Amino acid sequence: MLPIRKRMIGTLLAIGGGAAAVSSAQAEVIGHVDTVFKMLGPDDKIVIEAFDDPDVNGVACHLSRAVKGGLKGAVGLAEDRSDASIACRQIGPISFEREIEDGDKVFSKRTSALFKSMKVVRFFDRKRNTLIYLVYSEKIIDGSPQNAISTVPIMPWSAK
Repeated sequence: MLPIRKRMIGTLLAIGGGAAAVSSAQAEVIGHVDTVFKMLGPDDKIVIEAFDDPDVNGVACHLSRAVKGGLKGAVGLAEDRSDASIACRQIGPISFEREIEDGDKVFSKRTSALFKSMKVVRFFDRKRNTLIYLVYSEKIIDGSPQNAISTVPIMPWSAK
């Protein structure tokens, strides 16, 4: 029985480590607000980050997410809440770096020391010519149904 458990734990660690190795957009921290004062360590906060879609030129997203503070948060052992919000907009002429597929990962951020991450994936509604960005929290054993979407209709862009 014990060897099976060891193999399962090893597999989970390999999956968790592999997920962090997948490339996606890098976020730039725009700012934050404190939500809960912590006597020791940083306060709990809501962080606002921005990133450009790595495969679709002309689209930028802003993401707000909860970040746990305290002593565990200071050393990277706290598990952040699954709450997040996203807003994506066309910021220039839209062009594609490669052929996109529904469910392509655009952004990923670890939200706990092991096994939990927040992801942004993209879908394309061909009928409405609209990109859809979905943010959600993923955990290997127990994910969260909390999610948010933002849509970007693909429109002609006129330079001014």
